Amino acid sequence: MMNMNPIGVFDSGVGGLSVLREIQALMPSENIIYFGDQGHVPYGPRPMEQIQDFSEGITRYLLAQHAKIIVVACNTASAAALTYLRQTFPDVQFVGMEPAVKPAVEKTQTGKVGVLATPATFQGALYVSVVERFANGVELFQDTCSGLVQQIETGNLNGDETRKILEDALYPMMEKNIDTVVLGCTHYPFVIPLIEKIVGEKVRVIDPAPAVAKQVKRLLEAGGMMNQDKQDGKIRFITSGKADSVRSIIKVLLGVTGDVEAFTWKNDREIQ
Repeated sequence: MMNMNPIGVFDSGVGGLSVLREIQALMPSENIIYFGDQGHVPYGPRPMEQIQDFSEGITRYLLAQHAKIIVVACNTASAAALTYLRQTFPDVQFVGMEPAVKPAVEKTQTGKVGVLATPATFQGALYVSVVERFANGVELFQDTCSGLVQQIETGNLNGDETRKILEDALYPMMEKNIDTVVLGCTHYPFVIPLIEKIVGEKVRVIDPAPAVAKQVKRLLEAGGMMNQDKQDGKIRFITSGKADSVRSIIKVLLGVTGDVEAFTWKNDREIQ
């Protein structure tokens, strides 16, 4: 039955686990297959065409594993490839990441909002569209937090280097009187505790992952694809990197242990 089929989730690395965490909390009976493309992390500095190729290859792989819906749990891949994926796979439902500028604009009192994201996300048409539609009258301050994804990939959530990257990004924004910070990369929610220590109680931090999980649930319900099983769903972890390293990071980020399967790329669009 298609209801038992897994939700396919992918990211350039472990960042999408922040979305998986919310999906699992909202729909504990759903089976999930998670693909982390550690063989190519980070996506941020890569050309759009290459990210599209990677995303297409992973999508084909997840569909071969009978995924009933695909969650592009990566802001960079969403910015570079979501439209391309929907055109390439017109019969597949995709849920992508959109920088949470709209809720930030709705909640800001100072009219000044900080956005943390990768270069590819800032340069993508999706981000530009969101800003044009929702950011009228609000001043946005952007930072790419260079190196932060790599720190999180190694499980360094509280170290000196991670703190310095965030302080260098956030202190200038705080001097501009921001009262809201948007996390435009799925890796970044894993350092929310550190971000909150830096910005203090008066600055709101917005994680888009819960809203993404709700959208996945809405689509599954609308399509009659919810898993009706009352037991907890199973999660299958797959990486194009080193399985042992990913297994360790999953334990740090999610507090769970589980097997991780390692696959390699045949070329930019095929996984073997």
